[in-house]
Amino acid sequence: MKFLDLAKVYIRSGGGGGGCVSFRREKYIEYGGPDGGDGGNGGYVWAEAVDGLNTLIDFRYQQHFFARSGIPGMGKQRTGRDGDDIILKVPVGTEILDEDQETVIADLNELGQRVLLAKGGNGGFGNLHFKSATNQAPRRANPGQEGVERTLWLRLKLIADVGLLGMPNAGKSTFLAASSNARPKIADYPFTTLHPNLGVVGIDNVEFVVADIPGLIAGAHEGRGIGDRFLGHVERCAVLLHLVDGTAQDVAEDYRTIIHELEAYGGHLADKPRITVLNKVDALDEEERNAALDELEKASGGKVLMMSGVSQEGLKDVLRALRSQIDNDRLQIRAAERASSGVEDEKWHP
Repeated sequence: MKFLDLAKVYIRSGGGGGGCVSFRREKYIEYGGPDGGDGGNGGYVWAEAVDGLNTLIDFRYQQHFFARSGIPGMGKQRTGRDGDDIILKVPVGTEILDEDQETVIADLNELGQRVLLAKGGNGGFGNLHFKSATNQAPRRANPGQEGVERTLWLRLKLIADVGLLGMPNAGKSTFLAASSNARPKIADYPFTTLHPNLGVVGIDNVEFVVADIPGLIAGAHEGRGIGDRFLGHVERCAVLLHLVDGTAQDVAEDYRTIIHELEAYGGHLADKPRITVLNKVDALDEEERNAALDELEKASGGKVLMMSGVSQEGLKDVLRALRSQIDNDRLQIRAAERASSGVEDEKWHP
């Protein structure tokens, strides 16, 4: 299945059915009177986040979604049937944008979340609705309201706990394959990864989701290489794992390149918790390791871990560090939810 994270759709809600002008005419009934029914309401257009989807590829083959219109009213006080609704089923983490691709209409980041995109038109009143003491035989009825037509963009941002960052061939896909059951493409040339991959990683009986995105190069925010269009998939992550190739000529420059691209991208991505790892240390001797580690720690201004995705050296230490950051993030989210709901934390008592 191909990966698609941006799609354009055209939607239209159903129009309301028109009201009916009718009069009761039955044998032996002296006073008939108006009996025209109302028209049915038009169908709505909804979007719903469902399970089992991780791409918008379905919207490449169908871009137009039109809800049914309501049925017009009929005689004998019969109201027309409402039009059927249409539900756009999207993956969890989908943003719905207006036609300008900037205005966010909804962010479906929870399973089962649903949002109304276009309301159907109301059905028109039949002549029975206009009957009064002074107008006992009305010959008017309202037409139904027209439906709403919109052009929208769907943009998918994957839901993951950890986002992998690094230059091309930094070992991101190798790390994902070594720590999970995911099988991304691995090769010895740049830009092996062309679309994001997800993997479920487990450490100490705790599981979390890791997202691997294509590598960044200098000028990615200007469109160089694959660009930074996939950075949106790590915006929701609790922590970023920055892998630096230990065999590179200048590890500090590689580190600064990625940080510069994060800052140029914006969206508070550069402020997220980040763990820096010197990767591919299995290809370095002790002296080269220490030199690269010192250089990278000076550039990052913090602690740097060492790891090898091939030999799995230091892999568990990195996973435990990621788990610690994820646990902290989940506790903060839980505390924020309690504070917003006005529920105080329960105090421990024997």
